[in-house]
Amino acid sequence: MSDHSAQFEATTGGMVLTNAILLYRTDTNRKSNPYGLSGQGGPAFASIHSVEHGDETGPTIAAGTPLTRAHLRQWAEALGRAAPPEILPDAVLVAHPDMLVWWTPAQVRPAYFHLSSPPDGLRALSGRTIAPVPYPAHLFVATRRRLEIYALSQSERPTAATRLLHSPILNVFTDGSLCWGNIPRPKTLATSAIPEFERALFDSWSTHPNPGQELTVTGKGGLIKLWDDLAARGASRFPVSRLKPFVRDRRRGKSSKSIGAPNR
Repeated sequence: MSDHSAQFEATTGGMVLTNAILLYRTDTNRKSNPYGLSGQGGPAFASIHSVEHGDETGPTIAAGTPLTRAHLRQWAEALGRAAPPEILPDAVLVAHPDMLVWWTPAQVRPAYFHLSSPPDGLRALSGRTIAPVPYPAHLFVATRRRLEIYALSQSERPTAATRLLHSPILNVFTDGSLCWGNIPRPKTLATSAIPEFERALFDSWSTHPNPGQELTVTGKGGLIKLWDDLAARGASRFPVSRLKPFVRDRRRGKSSKSIGAPNR
């Protein structure tokens, strides 16, 4: 008997065991990774089987057939219907078990600066400080692997055609992803986790621009000087005209990115 067990809650629909899916993979490192959850790059095969119910012998897995994409779509749709319904906040654009997308309007909020190598001539950010600064509207794309953050030119609900801008927040890579460092990661993609994702971005200490970030803004002084100027004069609006459009590198040239084409 295995040390692991599965437990299912009873439902009013009277669920019964109908099918089994068997997964096969080259047996290269089975003892250290018995379930093939990660680190396995070898060939794999899957089959789907009906389950026969005998009067005395109990359920029996019958002969199977190769598992197809059609089977996967069918079961993914059936499993998705079991998700409990919820009322989505106005800010949410996509709510899916594998992706959560929402936006935040432009606003003034506290920013946490502790620059590791502050340049000369700073007026407000030369030392560790918390200063109210204006942020542009932002778009968040959370998946199970990463959190992507983009700035928006307008403080309004974006559409699939909305072009994205580089975020000026120092903890964001030029590919749009957040540098997590030692920031705790939310454990779910439910809408209830949105405040956790936003705290990871807005409530973390900014110590330096990520590689290439200084080139994502136009004008003199670069990104650090821009934030210093906003903090020093108590600005209430971020100059979004200084943010460059987000461009994703491709094998053949570059292309601007819109909401309708998020990274996965």
